[in-house]
Amino acid sequence: MAEHETEAGLHDDWRLGRFLRKGVLMDFLNGLIAFLNFVFVPGLAYGAQLALGALGVTLIYGILRFSNFAHGDTMAFGTAITILVTAVMQKAGIGLGVLPTALLALPFGIAATGLMLLATDRVVYRFYRKAKAAPVILVIVSMGVMFVMNGVVRFVIGVEDISFTDGARFVITAAQFKEMTGLDEGLAIRTTTAITVVTAAIAVALLFWFLNRTRTGKSMRAFSDNEDLALLSGINPERVVAVTWLIIAALATTAGVLYGLDKSFKAFTYFQLLLPIFASAIVGGLGSPLGAIAGGFVIAFSEVTVTYAWKKVLTYWLPDSLAPDGLVQLMSTDYKFAVSFAILIIVLLFRPTGLFKGQSV
Repeated sequence: MAEHETEAGLHDDWRLGRFLRKGVLMDFLNGLIAFLNFVFVPGLAYGAQLALGALGVTLIYGILRFSNFAHGDTMAFGTAITILVTAVMQKAGIGLGVLPTALLALPFGIAATGLMLLATDRVVYRFYRKAKAAPVILVIVSMGVMFVMNGVVRFVIGVEDISFTDGARFVITAAQFKEMTGLDEGLAIRTTTAITVVTAAIAVALLFWFLNRTRTGKSMRAFSDNEDLALLSGINPERVVAVTWLIIAALATTAGVLYGLDKSFKAFTYFQLLLPIFASAIVGGLGSPLGAIAGGFVIAFSEVTVTYAWKKVLTYWLPDSLAPDGLVQLMSTDYKFAVSFAILIIVLLFRPTGLFKGQSV
């Protein structure tokens, strides 16, 4: 009788231990899903957008030898044109089904931005380039271009928030994920997020292929390494400059459209994006394409991590006695750009060459 009671007790203890282990595992998984949903996935999309923007900045610096403060408004210009073409296509019944119509309009935005940048270079930048003006002069000139472009974009498309996303909203919804897994937390992946990551990966792969495998790309790298030696080798500098601006147009417009699809379009927002984009390029190493990509993700995840309220995740991961009462939010989302600025200052103080030491293109 006593042996039977002992066996029953051991069996109950085993079941209780299994229940507790299962409960701990479920809490860990729920916390992990909350982390993925609110930190990792948004940070991944935002990092891809910043990486594309920073690539444009670092190419201009590496090849044209100045910091282009008009880059944020170049993104705004390309996105504005894409939005206008998207509206025309939507009225004509042209679309991509579950995908945003803006993807069809993107090449038109890139083409318009490329023409605008080539015209700006011919009218403005070429004069200072031929005069061998100091880089700081070109920076000041680019600030003037920035204000003109900002005014043009606002005049053409207005100052309100514009949402131009259509098609399927989610690849998978939180409810579908909960039903599939049985977890309390659901992972929602928006279509725009998936498009952002895939498009950014394709754009980066094409850029590196172009720079490393094509004759024009190698000419651009040679021009970046040593301009005088490149000229003696017969490389046409004006062709290199023109191709560079066209690549900038593609990168800036793609980054701007992806950001607008993921959030919304507002002209002034792209002016504000200039800080995290420059921070990404400098953190990675100004002039290094690989550094621009790494810097974009460093800045993005830093902003998201610092401004996220960690209460939900920590409640799942910590014992009840240690569960936080407050939001556990280090900084309000209103101050997320302050994170970029702080990281920028730290890098400039302790490692001014960036993570990849400002390697040339």
